[in-house]
Amino acid sequence: MQNLEQSLANITLAPYIVKAMALIGVRRRSGSNMFRHQISTMGILLDYKFTDPVLLKASVIHDLFEDAANMPGVTEEEIKKMDSDGPAVYELVMEVTIRFVEGVREPKSEYLQRILENGSERARILKLADRISNITALGFVHDVAFVKKYLRETREHILPRAEEINPDMFRELSDLVDNREQMVRLIEPELQADKPAV
Repeated sequence: MQNLEQSLANITLAPYIVKAMALIGVRRRSGSNMFRHQISTMGILLDYKFTDPVLLKASVIHDLFEDAANMPGVTEEEIKKMDSDGPAVYELVMEVTIRFVEGVREPKSEYLQRILENGSERARILKLADRISNITALGFVHDVAFVKKYLRETREHILPRAEEINPDMFRELSDLVDNREQMVRLIEPELQADKPAV
């Protein structure tokens, strides 16, 4: 624990947290907001004892360019000049950001493949922490079709690669997916019963 404290002692996260506050107004399906998701993702990384400053700083703003790109101060220049880690943080955030080519959004399956198969080690770890946070939040989402789609996507594109990235995070993700699938199986009959007869 002392080594962990020493590793974290010189990491200055405050400027990144302030930058992430642009996401407070961005709501999530679970009822929370995107700022809390950034902090949750960082917390998951800390829970797994990751102390890489670039990884932690990027986790705090990893959705900034997807969900608050038009907000003041959300620019490449602003992130790169935040501190000495700024350029590496910006590059990592861009690596985990969905891309647009000639106005066409990168398909989700290609996006996940790009990161999990060809991405940097930091990007792969960040994506697993992000997915753990998102699946945890699925427990508060009542759109069953969305939940099923998200879980299927996780089974098809993330779990097959997650174990080689981090076995412990793989186990948590697997347990979360199993739990949320069980939840859906319990809820679906109730939803069918509530539908009016035609």
